[in-house]
Amino acid sequence: MTNPGTSSSDPAGLPVSIVAVGPGDSAFLTIKGKQTLEQADIVTGFTTVLNVVSQWTEHAEVCPMTYRDQEDVLEYAVAEAKKGRKLAVCCWGDLNVSAMELLERVSKRASSVDLVPGISSVQIAMARTGIPLEDTLFITLHRREGSGSALEELVHYLKEGRRHIVLLPRPFDLMPAAIASGLLDEGIAPERALTVYQRLTLDGEKTWKGTLAECAAITEEFSDLTIMVFGRPDSHPV
Repeated sequence: MTNPGTSSSDPAGLPVSIVAVGPGDSAFLTIKGKQTLEQADIVTGFTTVLNVVSQWTEHAEVCPMTYRDQEDVLEYAVAEAKKGRKLAVCCWGDLNVSAMELLERVSKRASSVDLVPGISSVQIAMARTGIPLEDTLFITLHRREGSGSALEELVHYLKEGRRHIVLLPRPFDLMPAAIASGLLDEGIAPERALTVYQRLTLDGEKTWKGTLAECAAITEEFSDLTIMVFGRPDSHPV
């Protein structure tokens, strides 16, 4: 992300740091992330994210943003960085899971961006279930272009049965019960086992385990912080 053509002596080329703060429990903030926040002069991000790291930002100018004003807040923060102030932009989880839109917004304003990766709820879910990354497929329904192709991919790999699958549902219209119903309609076996995690590492964390048919029958609402894990059929139940 860093532009090799910029000089560190040029204020406009000073890097803006994007810090991934983890899944919500501040204990999962990396040492590098903590150091970056402690050294920052100005810190911005959505309020819920900033609340997680507030103990490391008390010295800095903190600029909360919302979906409505994020463009204006980023304009101000990056302008301050170009004056020589160290800027840290905070986001949830890990940069490579669900932060691409924020990365693009920052990168179009800053000539140099330093990425500080974190720990995602996907990694936590895999740790909870004990499944290895090399045998796991990650699919997200958080997609700008729609979820159709992702759902087709999910059906394909469930029928193939060669890998574990970690799935991010789409709040609030494509949640576990609706997804399970759709998979049953596509011919996936009703007895296919799965695990649903809600609010991983946060207060109120929940784990549900059962079959696809049982999941489709659930009527209670799920948290928007939900992850579904389909274990490979020949593996031990997750």
